[in-house]
Amino acid sequence: MSNPTIAIVGRPNVGKSTIFNRIAGERISIVEDTPGVTRDRIYAKGEWLSHEFSIIDTGGIDIVDEPFMEQIKQQAQIAIDEADVIIFIASGREGVTDADEAVAKILYRSKKPVILAVNKVDNPEMRSEIYEFYSLGLGDPLPVSGSHGLGLGDVLDEAVKHFPDDADMEDDDSIKFSLIGRPNVGKSSLINAILGEDRVIVSDIEGTTRDAIDTQFVGDSGQEFTMIDTAGMRKRGKVYENTEKYSVMRAMRAIDRSDVVLVVLNGEEGIREQDKRIAGYAHEAGRGIIIVVNKWDLVEKDTHTMKKFEEDIRDEFAYLDYAPIVFVSATTKQRLNKLPEMIEEVSMNQNLRVPSAVLNDVIMDAVAINPTPTDKGKRLKIFYATQVAVKPPTFVVFVNEEELMHFSYARFLENQVRKAFGFEGTPIKILPRRRK
Repeated sequence: MSNPTIAIVGRPNVGKSTIFNRIAGERISIVEDTPGVTRDRIYAKGEWLSHEFSIIDTGGIDIVDEPFMEQIKQQAQIAIDEADVIIFIASGREGVTDADEAVAKILYRSKKPVILAVNKVDNPEMRSEIYEFYSLGLGDPLPVSGSHGLGLGDVLDEAVKHFPDDADMEDDDSIKFSLIGRPNVGKSSLINAILGEDRVIVSDIEGTTRDAIDTQFVGDSGQEFTMIDTAGMRKRGKVYENTEKYSVMRAMRAIDRSDVVLVVLNGEEGIREQDKRIAGYAHEAGRGIIIVVNKWDLVEKDTHTMKKFEEDIRDEFAYLDYAPIVFVSATTKQRLNKLPEMIEEVSMNQNLRVPSAVLNDVIMDAVAINPTPTDKGKRLKIFYATQVAVKPPTFVVFVNEEELMHFSYARFLENQVRKAFGFEGTPIKILPRRRK
């Protein structure tokens, strides 16, 4: 199931990023403080009134070599393409401008729900000055102050009214997976090769409200898969081709809808920073992950080449030490027959539940091997543990003091749980809770 998406759009210097940071910073979902995991500043997850959503700041998308007005129009188009709800930011200090009217016309024609927020209304006396914004034809303007955090609750109240019903979200027994990676790593070729491996194509279905086309097929085991196609999405204008952040944003949308993510690397070019950024988001989102090294047929090899590349991956993606690695070629179809089986296995591990009695035996054995740490003369005590969620598997460990559970010891417990139960391909979470 994918979260609804809110996009923030508007001309420069109206405070888009300030409002984005307010919403994301105050309502952002819990993420791991893991070394090596980076987050792109234009995309975040938030929550309001028990509604989880994704939020896009189009102000963070840099479009070079384009006229000023054209930039704004292109950013508005990105919002239209990606969002379920659009928050249009204007400035109460400058009033309605030509640029505001140009964006409003685009948004009005889009038929997407648009909430008009007039920013920089920092005191009650300024509220009387927002009525001119009715001329934009986008409904009631809502006064907000991004710098003071005023009025944002009213904006989010309106936004959640337009979220799609849960009944509209995907909910079937197929395993949803996507291929993500930088341009030119061979995602399109891999998709075509996978579907050409004697698969039974079930159907092509629309991917939510966007222009993606999802393809369903049945694997050799009889398992049904849904492949979320990011590589084949149509791109309008060179804004999509010139903006690296836009390709990251598209990958993030695919990750949100996936059970398992195939992080595709280019075997010829090696590892790049953008690879790590995209993979880091999949890790934070708790998705199952398989690292796929494509174009392996083009790499000059000796007896140590594969081992050296695998070592580089483990070094650069240290937080993905649980993810299996497979070296493939879309051209020669080398090892492609392994992918559906690997996806199915990772999905099973994502949904694996461990009985509490067995889990506690493993935890107590781990404590016997490596006694709990002490801090200022106080020792961490572990009373018992239980699994509270799947996708990803999440374990609560009840202790005497949460602060005594150091990151390194939680990682030790995680390694012991993995050693006992596998969980290959999926992150797992160890959450300390004080016993009441």
